[in-house]
Amino acid sequence: MNKLRANINQWLEGLDRNWEAMPIKRQHQVILYFFAAYVLLTAVVIFNVCRDTAYARNNMAVEHIENPVSAGKESPAPLQDSLKPIKKIGL
Repeated sequence: MNKLRANINQWLEGLDRNWEAMPIKRQHQVILYFFAAYVLLTAVVIFNVCRDTAYARNNMAVEHIENPVSAGKESPAPLQDSLKPIKKIGL
């Protein structure tokens, strides 16, 4: 685990060194590109949500709940409570 953490820290430090070595103008361009990609992705998601809700059909069939036990057929064994009474044993 420590080796993994050391490798990640070394990789992040390398990225930081590369970022600091980049000219300020290039840093601004990279940030602008990432922001533009974020805005584009957000716009696409909002468009898809609006489109999906506009074409959604809100038809829900509301029906009575039917009894799962058939009306004409009764089980041969009478229904019994499966719980047994709890008896306290006095000591």
